[in-house]
Amino acid sequence: MIRKISIILIAALALLIPAAVSADNGITLISSDTKVSFPTSLTFSIKADSQAPITRIRLRYAVQQTTYTPTFAEVWPDFKSDKSVSTSWTWDMRTGDLPPGAKVNYWWVIEDRSGNKLTTPQQTVSFDDTNHKWKEVSEDNIFIHWYEGNTDFANSLLKAAITAKNMQEHDTGASIEEPVNLYIYGSQQDLLSSMISHQDWSGGRARFEFNIILIFISPTELDWGEKAIAHEIGHLVTHQITWSPYGTNLPPWLDEGLAMHAEGAQSDSDASLLKDAISAGRISTLQSLSSPFSADPQEAYVDYAQSQSVVEFLINKFGNDKMNQLLITLNNGYSIDDALTKVYGFNMDDLDSSWLKYMTPAPNGNEVHRNIMRLEPPSTPVAIGMFFENTQRTEVAMGAI
Repeated sequence: MIRKISIILIAALALLIPAAVSADNGITLISSDTKVSFPTSLTFSIKADSQAPITRIRLRYAVQQTTYTPTFAEVWPDFKSDKSVSTSWTWDMRTGDLPPGAKVNYWWVIEDRSGNKLTTPQQTVSFDDTNHKWKEVSEDNIFIHWYEGNTDFANSLLKAAITAKNMQEHDTGASIEEPVNLYIYGSQQDLLSSMISHQDWSGGRARFEFNIILIFISPTELDWGEKAIAHEIGHLVTHQITWSPYGTNLPPWLDEGLAMHAEGAQSDSDASLLKDAISAGRISTLQSLSSPFSADPQEAYVDYAQSQSVVEFLINKFGNDKMNQLLITLNNGYSIDDALTKVYGFNMDDLDSSWLKYMTPAPNGNEVHRNIMRLEPPSTPVAIGMFFENTQRTEVAMGAI
């Protein structure tokens, strides 16, 4: 039974690190252990002795993740007061849902009937997926964890990630400040087994607050895997520079456009698809693309291609410094329209017109006027899209880029 659970806000991250209290006050820590049962639970256990009956034991823990409001949780596990006690508390991941590799700092506060108090040194437990024999390759703050396929396979994915990172750094000024960990699962079933809750179509999950990506890539699908990794790195680089206490103000067209840009030059098939859509007047406004992309697969493919094209228009015409300023301005809490106006001097409607003119110049140099469809935002996310957002995580569709 749990007597009490509370969440305590703290003013500074340094307060998360308690100072160890000498056992000379009569309380002695015998043991402090953890048991990972991935992915379902994490159990904390403690044994302690004292010269007087121990009356209070509190577990405090803090998850290592990106946050502007550092917190620790405090749990009061149930135990019988005595001079020698042991107790434990199990964190049910149906309420926590930590990804593999997430780290948790924890410590105990113990008090006895005589008023003595012991705060144990901080310890760290890694919530690892022990169901596979993971191997690791790393470079430039990017870590690839994998278990199926040879080292060449992993190095190819690492090279794709580094290439995408370097491209984003050059073209947007954004860089990876914190380590990024990518867990490459060898089968979809292995991937789904690593998650407490998931969609049956899921091909991966991005946890931006942990800088962790889970993704299913078979060694037989290396070409697709390299593009998927580049896409994910594109998102993570962008989110590291735009995440702020104001929330993320990235519209899907900019977020996905930058991620597609990280994959490299637009494919011939996407370029042809976009050209045909422009000729037929079947493209969306950026205002429409500031909501989830179309639920129709063919329209969604156009949405992704258009987003990449608009992003590359901004970078090629106005330079990477302007793109960097745009992302920083969004980080400061500006809306996308206000940020565009502040940095470029035009809003999304103006960008629509400028990009369309750029894509369809007339032989005589005059502007070509074409209709732009104003589509209603769909009620459900597109099943082929790369990301499916909610407040906790982002889903990746199997087979999507």
